[in-house]
Amino acid sequence: MAQFHLSKAHHLLLLFLPASLAFSPASLIHSVVVSAAPTSTSICSTSNAATAIPMWAQHEISITTPSRGCHLITSEVNKAIQKDIAGMKIGMANLFIQHTSASLTINENADPDVRRDMEVAMNKICPAQWTKDGTFLHILEGEDDMPGHVKSSLMGVSLNIPIKNGRLALGTWQGIYLNEHRDQGGWGGGHTRRIIITLQGQS
Repeated sequence: MAQFHLSKAHHLLLLFLPASLAFSPASLIHSVVVSAAPTSTSICSTSNAATAIPMWAQHEISITTPSRGCHLITSEVNKAIQKDIAGMKIGMANLFIQHTSASLTINENADPDVRRDMEVAMNKICPAQWTKDGTFLHILEGEDDMPGHVKSSLMGVSLNIPIKNGRLALGTWQGIYLNEHRDQGGWGGGHTRRIIITLQGQS
């Protein structure tokens, strides 16, 4: 006959059970083992569950803005990722700009006065005058350089945007801004800004 060894907890359980519910140690251990075993239904449902397919993609775009300030680049981003993002039902897009005097942000895509006012506000938060009055020591690269570094850190160099049903889940009035913080801008003659776009999602 099999030997069963009960723990102190099992002995206490038997001690307080009423006589009408008394059973042998063997039946107690058997009941514990059976109740802990997974049912065949759960095993079958797990093995038959559909497996989502993870997807990754990465693109690099280069943009030279026509001037200093805030510029909408949503269409350029969508054009670069349209083929890969189309197959993703859910996921996340990361945009990362590889520079220290430019930045990325999301804001209104309709009224251009918003972009103008954003530039005015940033200039008041960190004025170029600080390069002349001794506030800044890093001045060798121009009056707009150190203010550009500060603005880049304030605005940020990366964005995370949810992916939903094959598109960037931006709000109706939201657009992606590339913020150029240097004066040396101009198509073909200014600072070319590189942006890495990484997509992670599943179909």
